[in-house]
Amino acid sequence: MVEDADREHAAALARFLRFLLAAGDVSFDGKRLLAADGRTETVSRDILADAVRLGLVTRAGSRLAANPEARAHLRRRLCTAETPFAAQHRDLAPVVVVHDGTRQTAMANRLESPLAALARLKEKTGEAWLPDGAIAAGERLHADFTRGGLQPRMTMSWEPRIATRQKGEAGAARELTDTALAARGRVAKAIEAIGPELSGVALDVCCFMKGLETVERERQWPARSAKLLLRAALMALARHYAPPVPPSRRMHAWGSEGFRPDLPR
Repeated sequence: MVEDADREHAAALARFLRFLLAAGDVSFDGKRLLAADGRTETVSRDILADAVRLGLVTRAGSRLAANPEARAHLRRRLCTAETPFAAQHRDLAPVVVVHDGTRQTAMANRLESPLAALARLKEKTGEAWLPDGAIAAGERLHADFTRGGLQPRMTMSWEPRIATRQKGEAGAARELTDTALAARGRVAKAIEAIGPELSGVALDVCCFMKGLETVERERQWPARSAKLLLRAALMALARHYAPPVPPSRRMHAWGSEGFRPDLPR
């Protein structure tokens, strides 16, 4: 019975928060919530007091407003994972990946993708501003960049500085695995395919995960120029990963009047 009461209390709190988030500024007359558009909702004083105590709602007299923590609270409630606090920052979606030559379905967090925001942009016609192939190409470049160990070190290195390699041995490359070396080779070929004019913005956004405004400020580019250059770079990268099939050439044979080809019997 206690668990049932707790579930009902949590459900009532969720309804209350959803109403506030949808309505914005709301007045409370002691029993009912009144939104600016005329919608009403009943709420108990216990639910209201609990929401204020948890920091989900701010009350100033008869006026109520939802805090940013209210949206996070609802996301945690909708999460079915064992770690709801981590799951509230995820947007999981199924993706198809190639592993050992076979296509497999995996779950990916779209919020971790550097192109997640651009993937939601639409043209005036309603079509995606970036095709799926361009998005996949940017994510593939990011995966190879990470797999190749090309990400800059963000923390202090505690490894000893004493050199242990013998004379004539390879340097840092000897410590890389075959997978990392292959990934670095793919990144180098991808950058070459994009070209020197467009490879910089592709690396900044897809690999170093910089925002478009940051790229424009660092490179002193005009506003909204990085968006267009990135699209051109990703389209070139998509053609590199999946070259278009050349049209088949038709064979023509010319003969004089009365010519008859030899047909196999």
